Amino acid sequence: MNRSAFSFARRLSVACLLFLLVLRTATGVSQSSDDPTLLAWLNAQTNIQTWSADFVQTRTLASLTEPLTATGHVWFAAPNRFHWELGHPPQTIAVRDADQLLVIYPRLKRVERYPLNDAQTGPWKDTLALLDAGFPRSRAEIESRFNILDQHTSNGVHELTLQPKSETARHFMPQIKIGFDATQYSLVFTELRFADGSTLRNTFSNPVLNPKLDESLFHPALDPAWKITEPLKH
Repeated sequence: MNRSAFSFARRLSVACLLFLLVLRTATGVSQSSDDPTLLAWLNAQTNIQTWSADFVQTRTLASLTEPLTATGHVWFAAPNRFHWELGHPPQTIAVRDADQLLVIYPRLKRVERYPLNDAQTGPWKDTLALLDAGFPRSRAEIESRFNILDQHTSNGVHELTLQPKSETARHFMPQIKIGFDATQYSLVFTELRFADGSTLRNTFSNPVLNPKLDESLFHPALDPAWKITEPLKH
């Protein structure tokens, strides 16, 4: 995998799978397991219309002796919209609406646009398919996209490990781990493992359930002078 491909995979995975997977895949997972803790957490997810939280992001890479950490904030609105900011002030902003993902770099005055539609072709198609609004809502659907590798409770946190079934998607991101409080059922962390062995973990704090969110979060005003590119365009 070349550097640009891995860079995109990391941004795409962090920005999109982080929330759409956790907050939209839930009803599908519930039908693929009888674990009572998981079922209770999934039942709690049905109350989520909007959600926001602070997070600490930790990246581990084989080339670094110490992990890299940064802080940020995220806002989510069902079924498939989010606004994700990393850094204070934001160094990277990812915004997902119905049909596109925008990755914004304020300091560079640059925006990357990734269309999320059926017209997408090429090696990213299977990875992008994981971001569709219609996330699994039945056992058949989830088993067509993911393998549930493991789930267990440790120190009060229930951990669920998923693997994309798509071979193409697994080339970029072979494993996704989700952790939630085993008694309060609040999201504790998500962890993405990439093909080169590096990981990216987001640990959440100060969550707010169903806050009123301004629509401008999902429709950012972009300065006309900023450069907008579509990296997946051939």
